[in-house]
Amino acid sequence: MSERTFHLSDFDFELPPELIAKRPAAERSASRLLRVDGSTLTDLSFADLPSLLDPGDVLVMNDTRVIRSRLFGSKSTGGRVELMLERIVAPNEAWMQLRASHPPRIGAGIELPDGSSATALERDGRFFRLRFDAGMPLVDYLERHGEVPLPPYIARPADDDDRERYQTIYARDPGAVAAPTAGLHFDVPMLARLEARGVALAYLTLHVGAGTFQPVESEDLAQHRMHSERFTIPHAAANAIAAARKRGGRVVAVGTTTLRALESVATRDGKVDACTGETEIFITPGYRFRAVDRLITNFHLPRSTLLMLVSAFAGYDTIRAAYAQAIREGYRFFSYGDAMLLARAPPAAD
Repeated sequence: MSERTFHLSDFDFELPPELIAKRPAAERSASRLLRVDGSTLTDLSFADLPSLLDPGDVLVMNDTRVIRSRLFGSKSTGGRVELMLERIVAPNEAWMQLRASHPPRIGAGIELPDGSSATALERDGRFFRLRFDAGMPLVDYLERHGEVPLPPYIARPADDDDRERYQTIYARDPGAVAAPTAGLHFDVPMLARLEARGVALAYLTLHVGAGTFQPVESEDLAQHRMHSERFTIPHAAANAIAAARKRGGRVVAVGTTTLRALESVATRDGKVDACTGETEIFITPGYRFRAVDRLITNFHLPRSTLLMLVSAFAGYDTIRAAYAQAIREGYRFFSYGDAMLLARAPPAAD
């Protein structure tokens, strides 16, 4: 029997606006957790996570650090411009997503805070390569004048609380423009409890780019082009995964970014080697997972590539049922929302 063909509209759903989390929970690990294991859906607390994992499992996390990557400026005509960093490619050059009523021409300048400026060098769709004249490296300028890049659906300015809470406690390597939000639920006591349980902790880095908010515009999913993101899987993480496999443990990915990095390099038998590279992997139902056995993730936007990914991982009908239950039970959605623990669905028979 041939596999079902999915379209963009298959990943739509109605979400009551009041379920969009605008603020983080009072404490990181105080969120709710929906355990999804096939047709079994269980309402739990995130604090229950250690009891749901087995000694010998390995928990793999993304240690990217969010930088203050949103800038506001103006064109010479006075029009307002919003810039969102995609990636820094030289000390004073970067690809940035640009929002303006009329995008600037190549060669045009953009006025920025503190008398600085940027010049548009080239364009690729929504993204512009810009050269900055700021009197300091761009990374330092952003730290001084940039804003925390809260997702657009939060629809409020970032504040001091966001500077701490829109960052995982284990964030180390600066470069992301969006947080790997599944990791926001972890605090120091939670990590200690996991280690006491016998769960190994491992870290990789994938710098989340501004393209993570890029909508899917074609009903035909094959027409969608994923943004490229840079990742590094260190030897320590590769060795921890290999050791877990050897002792019969499961590989548990914290977040879709971690999963995408692992699946981008895994061999057919699930082996993961240390490496650095770029990934444009687009995971939709029908994909055969090789590296990851369990996934911790938040609830994702309708019609998004991340909703497609979790539908591929746990099963399309399973995710539809899980989201319906989450809406009925009043779970909080998106970046500051609640979490799910997903079991990988068995592959369809050939």
